[in-house]
Amino acid sequence: MIRTILVDDEQLVRSGLRMILDSAEDIEVVGEAGDGAEAVELAARVEPDVALLDIRMPGTDGLTAAAALADLAHPPKVVLLTTFDLDEYVHRALRAGAVGFLLKDTPPRDLISAVRTIAEGNAMLAPSITKRMLERFAAAGSGAGAAAAQRLSVLSERERDVLVAVAKGMSNAEAGRSLGMREATVKAHVSSILAKLGLSNRVQAAILAHDAGWA
Repeated sequence: MIRTILVDDEQLVRSGLRMILDSAEDIEVVGEAGDGAEAVELAARVEPDVALLDIRMPGTDGLTAAAALADLAHPPKVVLLTTFDLDEYVHRALRAGAVGFLLKDTPPRDLISAVRTIAEGNAMLAPSITKRMLERFAAAGSGAGAAAAQRLSVLSERERDVLVAVAKGMSNAEAGRSLGMREATVKAHVSSILAKLGLSNRVQAAILAHDAGWA
């Protein structure tokens, strides 16, 4: 069972999300919060697997909460929700450890699928904003590109192939089919990549690959 908490300052939004997630037999909503500070307290108490957070909330916003959740003894996988196609705070939240970014109007079936994907340890970015967000990272400048390339130099050739696939948005299964590897082998390479680079999730690795011009 995937234990999930919902964080949004609008009760109506939380109710809608709960209705969608409650329809899935393998997902359980174990709590709700109205702002980021309340979310951190809730997560520390119920130890959810996934936290769905609105980015823009009065008081403690989703960005601040995402960073605080990452510091918990049992941090949940954080997914940021927004009504905007591209929020100026999204890249900061992803670098802080969030593993997903979805629009609030994501279709119910896709929302359920996203929670499952994230619970399995994969990243999930709303398709409509992925390309523009990565272009924004790529525009950081040549200095950032050179620094990223230097960090990535520690990877083996096969790890580099896997990282490029990850940066293109492929799941472990898709990367395995593309590279002629077993899914378990891809997963092992991803773990090795994150360990070598000192990163906490594959979204951060994908950003670094885009900074370096690899994808």
